[in-house]
Amino acid sequence: MTCCFQAPGVVQDSYGQLHVRGDHANLQYRINGVQLPEGITGFGQVLSPRFAQNISLLTGALPAEFGLRTAGVVDIKTKDGLLDNGGDVEFYGGQRSTIQPSFEYGGSVGKLSYFVTGQYLSTTRGVEPPTPGPSPIHDQSYQGQAFGYFSYFLNSTTRLSLITGSDANHFQIPANPDQPQVFTLSGVPAYPSAGVDENQFEQNYFGVFALQGTIGSKFDYQIAPFSRYSTVSFYPDFDGDLIYDGAASRVFRSDWGNGFQVDTTYRAFATHTFRLGGYFDAERAEIDNHEATFPINQTTGIPSTVPVSITDNRALQTWIYSLYAQDEWKPIEKLTINYGVRFDLYDGLTRADQASPRIGATYNLFKNTTLHAAYARYFTPPPTELVSVSDIEKFTNTTGAAASLANGNPTVERDHYFDAGVTQQVVPGLTLGIDSYYKKASDLIDEGQFGPALIYQTFNYAKGRVYGVEQTGSYNHENLYLYENFDYSVAQGTQVESGQFNFAPDELADIANHYIFLDHDQTFSASAGAVYIWQGFRFSIDGIYGSGLRDGFANTGNLPYYIQIDAGITKRMILPHAGPVEVRAAVINLNDRTYQIRNGTGIGVFAAQYGPRRAFYGGIKWELPSFGHTAVQ
Repeated sequence: MTCCFQAPGVVQDSYGQLHVRGDHANLQYRINGVQLPEGITGFGQVLSPRFAQNISLLTGALPAEFGLRTAGVVDIKTKDGLLDNGGDVEFYGGQRSTIQPSFEYGGSVGKLSYFVTGQYLSTTRGVEPPTPGPSPIHDQSYQGQAFGYFSYFLNSTTRLSLITGSDANHFQIPANPDQPQVFTLSGVPAYPSAGVDENQFEQNYFGVFALQGTIGSKFDYQIAPFSRYSTVSFYPDFDGDLIYDGAASRVFRSDWGNGFQVDTTYRAFATHTFRLGGYFDAERAEIDNHEATFPINQTTGIPSTVPVSITDNRALQTWIYSLYAQDEWKPIEKLTINYGVRFDLYDGLTRADQASPRIGATYNLFKNTTLHAAYARYFTPPPTELVSVSDIEKFTNTTGAAASLANGNPTVERDHYFDAGVTQQVVPGLTLGIDSYYKKASDLIDEGQFGPALIYQTFNYAKGRVYGVEQTGSYNHENLYLYENFDYSVAQGTQVESGQFNFAPDELADIANHYIFLDHDQTFSASAGAVYIWQGFRFSIDGIYGSGLRDGFANTGNLPYYIQIDAGITKRMILPHAGPVEVRAAVINLNDRTYQIRNGTGIGVFAAQYGPRRAFYGGIKWELPSFGHTAVQ
């Protein structure tokens, strides 16, 4: 979900990924307070901002109720048919052959309310290409998403909800022309790299039931079972991949997660709010790899021109159990203290557990000045869907052999996390803030793309350290809203202790002796934007700046800085016989700056990726009337 690129501490990466405060992904997504299990491709496509009433990003030393994925919590409150009755139909499109029809509709009948939305996207720029031109080679994508929210009041204090969503996305992998052929394939004397035809198909399905209620005026509860199933299928170009990579892998991965979440709140005293809850998740991942590769003659060291086939299929089962207890205490009017503890147990590649204390305080020093400080102990299991359990010995003496035979299993990351900052309302409408953070990690989890499939693999550094400072500002006055964020961050690790087969021996030796920058480390990041409403027109402009992600041997270099500016305008009108209609226009990369997000070097970076070129888009939205809306009795 790219909605968070404008938030402080967020760094953009290729393929729609984002990193928060120096972590690689490690984001938790919550819908109406329920944490969703992870899918193989993250939530970039399945969770469209279209169904959200509001979205917030929580960072820092989090209270005990938040665990497992703790770099940031993307908290989503969905639209509801009670408040969002009616709907709209929209058609949006523009350059890069972009076509995106969509709809949303909500309403209520008696005690039942509902909200549904869906969209379809066709574009010739599905993922970031390895070429700088505005029109990538072989980059068609078809994406479809659907979402539904249904709520029924069993009585005046009890509600049963169903949240469900799905997506099915097809991506062509962009080709990189004019590359030299590396290997010889019998019967194929020439194969231009511009003709390499790789494809990836992804599916995600999730559902959440939530029973929510109150008992008296002091006790609230939520019981929410959930399920999610996701798959990714990578279809190689067998001839092209063999010729240019020495291996062609047909990859299939699936992940099925099921569990439940329980949360309770008890307001026993005026100065205390107690929370107690738990979380359980059982996941099973299937990892299938059917690979064609060239055997190497052990006498001459010359690869054969006739490939052999190797099958490497595995399955992985993991279990996660979590409990938490916390208290929000207000000893005096100006001071709020949140303290608690959570216990997490992971049983999968290894068995590990941890009790994690948390404490944080907020103090209103003056009327418009707020100080905060917090400490959290974190426990982060390796993501089941991204763990590689390949039998690397099967590929020995082939062109698909791993760079190293070391293959430690990914393990749990454990952190000490510190956060402190201050916010100040300078004048009415103008708020400034500064926040600092430091994380000391053991078994630091990182991820990398070590093959052409757009699937990331998990590995650990024995030690890690992440620290930085964020500065934020916002101004809101009448029809004008302004914001800006600036971030300085350092993310480092040392001693690779799992997934070593993905690293060259000289790189492993270098990392073993000192801290290196993580591939997603970006020293300086910034974002800014403005919205102005004038005579029914809504003008907006926003931009992001990055000093460049890491590249080179052991991430010793970094890419050049970049700036991307986007702008848009919308106008709502009432048309005769048609009703309310909204038209909008947008331009991406207004300054048409050509920049690389990745250049194909660095740890876990498979290919170069360029940011978007300038493109113009437009849309029209027709607002539908509500039908059959009745108030809840």
